[in-house]
Amino acid sequence: MLVWLIVLLTALVGLFYLLSGQDGPLSTLEGGEIAVAAVFGALALLYLVSLAGDYRGRALQGMRHAGIWVGLFFALIAGYAYRDDLGHVARRVGGELLPAGVPLPESSDEQGDRAVRLRKHLSGHFVARGAVNGAPVSMLVDTGASTVVLKPADAERAGIDLSALTFSVPVATANGTTFAAPVRLRSIAIGDIVVNDIEALVSKPGNLNESLLGMSFLRRLRSYEFSGDFLTLRG
Repeated sequence: MLVWLIVLLTALVGLFYLLSGQDGPLSTLEGGEIAVAAVFGALALLYLVSLAGDYRGRALQGMRHAGIWVGLFFALIAGYAYRDDLGHVARRVGGELLPAGVPLPESSDEQGDRAVRLRKHLSGHFVARGAVNGAPVSMLVDTGASTVVLKPADAERAGIDLSALTFSVPVATANGTTFAAPVRLRSIAIGDIVVNDIEALVSKPGNLNESLLGMSFLRRLRSYEFSGDFLTLRG
């Protein structure tokens, strides 16, 4: 019995994938495809004949088991037909399970632009875990900052020589005015979104606790949108 169940399942799966790539009905199949479909059909018929013998006197049980396999087959078809929608649901669920700040890919829009989604941190701010010059860096999203600002430790991680910097640019902070050094970054990547050649600042040591993802990056995007506990970036 188990052997025939495996044979039937194999036949159904194979027939489904054979037909799923066709644009028309069965009449559009040609050559080897017709032969393969015939083999699958013969296997299914053979199973049904065997099934009739196995379930002699147990018609209700046979119908119940057949219904289960038919249901599984149509569930497979439904899963394939709605694979894009199911993928979107999976990404949404993943966004709730992953730590805040991890960029979660979103579906591309009509223009084919890439998009990522960020979930709000428990602190109430949006944090983006990305890469600066290829080095992993976590940055606080700040639309009030005119440029990207890196704290010294993150700047060093990104390959910037702090000893060669001149801290000459005045920057207003909550604690008063401080000074930062202008730099140009090769790239900033947040998930699949990559922006090259970005102006930025490196804060003077001891003046910044978190690097800031400011407008010199955000304005290079096609759009960014805050919606409840999520921020969507489109590049």
